[in-house]
Amino acid sequence: MSKIKEVSMVHVFQNQAAKYGSKAIAAYKKGGVWVDISWNTMNEMVHNLAYYMLSIGVKKGDKIGLFSPNRYEWWVADLAIESIGAVNVPIYATNSAEESRYILDNSESRLCFCGTESHLDRVLSVKGKLPKCKTLIIFDEPKKKRPNVLTMEEAYKKGESYKVKANFDKRMKSIKSDDLASILYTSGTTGNPKGVMLTHNNFLSNARNALAGGIGKYLSSEDVFMSFLPLSHSLERTAGYYIPIEIGAKVCFAEDVSKLMENFQEVRPTCIISVPRIYEKVHAGILSKVADAPGLKKKIFNFAMNAAKDNLPYACRDLPRTGGLKFRYNLADKLVFSKLKDTLGMDKLRYAISGGGPLAVSDCEFFIGMGFKICEGFGLTETTPITNYNRPDFIKPGTVGPYIPQTIVKIADDGEVLIKGPQVMKGYYKNPKATKEVFSKDGFFKTGDIGRIDEDGFLAITGRIKDIIVTAGGKNISPQNIENSLKESAYIEQVAIIGDRRKYLSALVIPAFEEVKKWAKRQGITLATNKDIIKNDAVSKLIDAEIQKYTKQYSRVEQVRKFTLLDAEWTQDTGELTPTQKVKRRIIEAKYEKEIEAMYPADAE
Repeated sequence: MSKIKEVSMVHVFQNQAAKYGSKAIAAYKKGGVWVDISWNTMNEMVHNLAYYMLSIGVKKGDKIGLFSPNRYEWWVADLAIESIGAVNVPIYATNSAEESRYILDNSESRLCFCGTESHLDRVLSVKGKLPKCKTLIIFDEPKKKRPNVLTMEEAYKKGESYKVKANFDKRMKSIKSDDLASILYTSGTTGNPKGVMLTHNNFLSNARNALAGGIGKYLSSEDVFMSFLPLSHSLERTAGYYIPIEIGAKVCFAEDVSKLMENFQEVRPTCIISVPRIYEKVHAGILSKVADAPGLKKKIFNFAMNAAKDNLPYACRDLPRTGGLKFRYNLADKLVFSKLKDTLGMDKLRYAISGGGPLAVSDCEFFIGMGFKICEGFGLTETTPITNYNRPDFIKPGTVGPYIPQTIVKIADDGEVLIKGPQVMKGYYKNPKATKEVFSKDGFFKTGDIGRIDEDGFLAITGRIKDIIVTAGGKNISPQNIENSLKESAYIEQVAIIGDRRKYLSALVIPAFEEVKKWAKRQGITLATNKDIIKNDAVSKLIDAEIQKYTKQYSRVEQVRKFTLLDAEWTQDTGELTPTQKVKRRIIEAKYEKEIEAMYPADAE
């Protein structure tokens, strides 16, 4: 079979399937065992599913909903949809029935893939308001049969009997680089989400330029990725799905985030794509275990951490350690790092990519010093998403690295980061006004982020325009920097800085409940519940001291004057976090309005 000209990731997939054949492209866990799927098997599924869609008259440019958690069938559906020139419209697996209805209605999707029975039920509950969405296909085997609902297996079987199989190649070869591949609806914190239109070239160029930017020479078809970020988000889609296809690597699908550490231990991936929250959790978990360790173990750990700190400049520049440091680091590795990596299932982990939000410098340095290569990057849904990242041989913690090839990054007069390149979206679906607003007169995409570029061309993000707090005294303050500093405390789990149009800054703080309980026990204080913790005066004094300790480097106007402790962690399910674990500030400010107002008694006068 002659090689197909590659203008889309679906062409790349076909060429790679011909090359790798029986090699595993993916793996998933079934009945406690990891099951491999070969390139050939997946390609057969892709063809049969595409044949089914052709048989029911899916046309080029038709929109198809995809409402499912991460799993190999997500890939099959995506590849089948795009191979016949249709447009994939992903929906976050955590979205409600109403949110899914808006996306399916706004995109005019004519059918929808549903991962589980719960996703199917959500769509069925609003199907009466979706006249264009005729058919639903479910990945799981449902408990009961429903009209106009097919299982994936049934769709494959119907596709097998499709007579005009040549139409698959005909459609695939008709794809142009500027054709629409997908509409990604941003997880809006206010109002309805906007549909970001991404083309085949947006995805293909971003995957290739990201690899050409430096990390490509370190990755190969022998790498094993672990997929756990939502595929409906462009970071996992490009970096954790299309890039592995481009290099011929294997991807293992985590069961879910709650079983992530268990899955790491079973799979031992060589590469992961993650958001800062995961690194924060692992870092906090390690420090928590050390705090409970006997004295000698603590001393050994502290010795190892000192070696890790001294190793940082070498690890960041990929330089060999020499002399005394070489000896100390090797000893620390033998006594601590190798055991820790083995316990975490990260002993084979060569590269970890961090994106989707700012990674605290302390988290970044903690892992890099021990020998993990954490390469923080930057991008947005609208840039497919990668624009910048730290290379494995040159890492600057606190920055998101230099730009990738064919990308221009510049800073506007007001500090906003502007982007131009082949990865920049076509625009917002059915929203020319919003599209016009996000492009400068000279065609740069306005990111909404504030940043600076240093002498090495490394970009540092210093805040988000819409999150900037303007105090009553007219001072501009970026809350993320202060929040990241506070989260370095072992006793602070989550925090949101408040202060827009106020006389001073305050904070909503969620304590690290288990750590605070341990601290209280050492003080002879019994705290049974989270409510007991947040009402305890000694705990309040502890958190107050931690806030002062971790914000002492900030100016007077950036100091937190008051805080309120809350008794439950913010999650995506309770609505305060986006699917990529970012804080939804407006939701939090509305939800805790009473608590916030109580911190500003003078404002009520």
